[in-house]
Amino acid sequence: MVGDRRVLNLYAGVGGNRKLLRGVDVVAVESDPKIAALYSRLYPDDEVVVGDAHQYLLDHGQEFDFIWSSPPCQSHSRFLKSGRNRSPRYPDMALYQEIIYLQHFIKVPWVVENVQPYYGVLIPATKVGRHLFWSNYEIDAVDVPRPAGFINQATLAGKEVLMDWLDIHYDERIYYAGNHCPAQVLRNAVHPKLGLQVFEQAFTVAANAPTDSDNEPW
Repeated sequence: MVGDRRVLNLYAGVGGNRKLLRGVDVVAVESDPKIAALYSRLYPDDEVVVGDAHQYLLDHGQEFDFIWSSPPCQSHSRFLKSGRNRSPRYPDMALYQEIIYLQHFIKVPWVVENVQPYYGVLIPATKVGRHLFWSNYEIDAVDVPRPAGFINQATLAGKEVLMDWLDIHYDERIYYAGNHCPAQVLRNAVHPKLGLQVFEQAFTVAANAPTDSDNEPW
């Protein structure tokens, strides 16, 4: 048991990273009302805020013992440059805004998760499987093997496969705005076993925490 800690879960989705956490008081922020409603049903003890996670971090980040942020990855993903009918667009730099803010203003353990981008990583990160993690503590985690054809699971049958993989089950058909894939919200989830590793390591490596003036030990 890690013990009671107040956790901020930003861009919460279906809460893969949160599923196995115990002894925590969680505030989850999700902008999509349908996804937020599903999260609330899956984790009825959590406080769910429907709103802008980026702004919530700025307004309330100082109130928590641990912060997890998984900003939208679509504008950074390698898939932005592959396939037909993909329009070029600017990468959403809110990802790096949050990393810089957390590095300099948050003294408790924090982690930002995203995908391997199509460009060179602008701030060094730890790679675990398909995930990149930025944090103020050392992450030494092992990813969970994905089902065959993971990226192509884009049907209701694929939704069932990914729900079994994550052990997160629901009947609703949840779609992102402008996206007709019922499995996308599940593909974006961090596997619960990986999420638990990353969380627990935040409180087992405190002896190695940064000690410079911008990142004091928590």
